[in-house]
Amino acid sequence: MASVPEEIQSSELSVADQLDNEIATLRSQVESLKRELKLQTATLMTSEPTRQLLQKYSTRADDGSRMQELTARADEQEAHKQQCLYRACASITTFKVQDPDPNAVDEGKVIGLRFEIMSKSRFLRPYYVMLNRPYPNSPYLRIHRHTVPQCIPLSGLAARHLPPPTTKDDYDAPKKQDLPKFARTLRRELVRYHNRTAVIGDLRSAAGLESKNGKAKEMKDPIVDISAADAQAKQIRIEWSDGRTGRLVMSDDGDIVKMVVQGENGQDRECVRQLIGESVRIEEVIKRLENA
Repeated sequence: MASVPEEIQSSELSVADQLDNEIATLRSQVESLKRELKLQTATLMTSEPTRQLLQKYSTRADDGSRMQELTARADEQEAHKQQCLYRACASITTFKVQDPDPNAVDEGKVIGLRFEIMSKSRFLRPYYVMLNRPYPNSPYLRIHRHTVPQCIPLSGLAARHLPPPTTKDDYDAPKKQDLPKFARTLRRELVRYHNRTAVIGDLRSAAGLESKNGKAKEMKDPIVDISAADAQAKQIRIEWSDGRTGRLVMSDDGDIVKMVVQGENGQDRECVRQLIGESVRIEEVIKRLENA
């Protein structure tokens, strides 16, 4: 039986790859158009001229059900818009909770802190910190429960801004608690953490690792993986197809601290220069990868 020539087989594979790329691109465009349509619809529904038209024609009997449906959707969208505005402006809110445990301290009275975080134009699930007053005859607060990630130094922030009251045998001056400063500092740490994780995702997208067809960006030695190397997402692990591995260290706010690339013959400083160049921040590295 005659074998298929290698040239014909490779050309068929290249055509199949092109079709897969075109299908992935079209699907991405469809999803983008759906999101854009949803956004434009929401914008139109909450605009004042649209609401005036709905109120004007809402009394028509021939199309009353349809107008009622549109009015209901406009009201829902207006409520959602108001909620998003509140969450954006009031990023830290307090509330009271009653602990159902009959043996809870301070008669079960708990003060809650809610932290709103936004990443990539989306609100994330809020973080909560519950505080109570376990010290007898003292208004000092202590962290009771929380949903903050373990990589956030919550205990250190509490020791700095919510110190416990001094005892009778302690001759040091009593330290005051500063709950507003504790809340602001904790939210800043949460925002920094999510900004760092978002930057790692942007690096992956710039390197072509988040493409629908699962193929990395075409380079001489393409990057095959980019991921966080520690829980705080301050160190980024980069792997190339030829076996080289790199470690990029950034500060809390995304400034580049140091980068090292290790190859077969030791450190590869040329690779570091090609990747980051004169970049000072991670965003500049993302632009270099996008233009590569």
